[in-house]
Amino acid sequence: MGIMNFVPKVLDPVPGGKYVVNMVDYVVNWARANSLWPLTYGTSCCAIEMMSSSMARYDIARFGSEVFRDSPRQADLFIIAGTITEKMAPAVQMLWEQIPGPKYAIAMGACTISGGPFRYDNYSVVRGAEQVIPVDVYIPGCPPRPEALFNGLLKLREKIMKESYRNPWHEGETSKAGEIERWAEASKAWAAAEKIKDEEMAAAREAFKANPPEDYVAYKPVRVAKEAFPDVERPVVTEIGKSYKELYKIAKSVAPELSIFGKEDSSDETLDSLPKDLPLDVVVSKENYLKLVEFLKNDSRTKFEVLTDVVGVDWKDHFDVIAQLLSVEYGHKMFVRVSLPKDESIPEEKRATSLLASIPSLSSLFVGAELKEREVYDLFGIKFEGHPDLRRLFMPEDFVGYPLRKDFTHPHILKKPV
Repeated sequence: MGIMNFVPKVLDPVPGGKYVVNMVDYVVNWARANSLWPLTYGTSCCAIEMMSSSMARYDIARFGSEVFRDSPRQADLFIIAGTITEKMAPAVQMLWEQIPGPKYAIAMGACTISGGPFRYDNYSVVRGAEQVIPVDVYIPGCPPRPEALFNGLLKLREKIMKESYRNPWHEGETSKAGEIERWAEASKAWAAAEKIKDEEMAAAREAFKANPPEDYVAYKPVRVAKEAFPDVERPVVTEIGKSYKELYKIAKSVAPELSIFGKEDSSDETLDSLPKDLPLDVVVSKENYLKLVEFLKNDSRTKFEVLTDVVGVDWKDHFDVIAQLLSVEYGHKMFVRVSLPKDESIPEEKRATSLLASIPSLSSLFVGAELKEREVYDLFGIKFEGHPDLRRLFMPEDFVGYPLRKDFTHPHILKKPV
């Protein structure tokens, strides 16, 4: 704005000067309102609708916003399209601060406005964009269609046209209003309104029951019979690569304690009964875990040269760590599962924030194991012995707890009222 802020002070005392200021206001606001340049940035799902609004069918260019800028320093409109996570919030704030004023923000979608379906029982979602940056226009929906976005642009136009040098643009304030229990308050208000309605309509209902109209027919809905569909037999799938019998026999020669997950025995009949479209899932001891995986990778009969994933499972009294192996040459797959008892020596009040189990790392065998094991460490709190860089992957370094554990709690979580 600069020196133009002083124009009203100079021209208003001059006869007819205020009309000159009003004219300049109108021209400047008209140009600004009809050439809003959005930032090319989408936080989540609503960004798909924002993208489609720039396609030929909807043509956002009609509203002067066809120039989506790659740099925040060249934009003046921030369309926040989708969920904002706690980890994403600093980046959103940084982008907003880099946009030169006058600048405007549109919150697009239920997740952006209040957290949407992720508002409750969630530790990682910001409950409203207004907690991060000032918001000028809200567009409800899940997701809003491009027409709704255009309506939001028109509303923003109206706001811009009301600005003036006498009342210049200024950056708004963020708000913590998103923490209010709107759902609970709305439920109470709805219940109170329904109670008043029932009391007001009670006499009318009784009168209607006593003297119903002659043409009144009480309709009783008939439940449609549920159609019974025949059971579909599981299709027969041929085995790919080595048979389960061969793979199990080869693996058991290295780890004698090997067993089949979920099965009481490992007989030939049990192996034959396993679905052929699922990988062979075996359970090995922690002591033989690294030895077995190394053997399966290097043995010419198995050649499990690809580690597709390392995942964790939290049971009541133990963890499962599962290495998912694939042989590109033969095509067969195998899950190598280790059951890890939880450390009972840790006091109850510290268990939710402590490492409760450990297992040897596969990073010496597969480079790809480094990130996958970091993910399990980050979300389950399982230590991988010998890992070269064991630190958090998704959560901030100072984050307390492990989100995929059943004992996880966090002060940011709101419980949905029942």
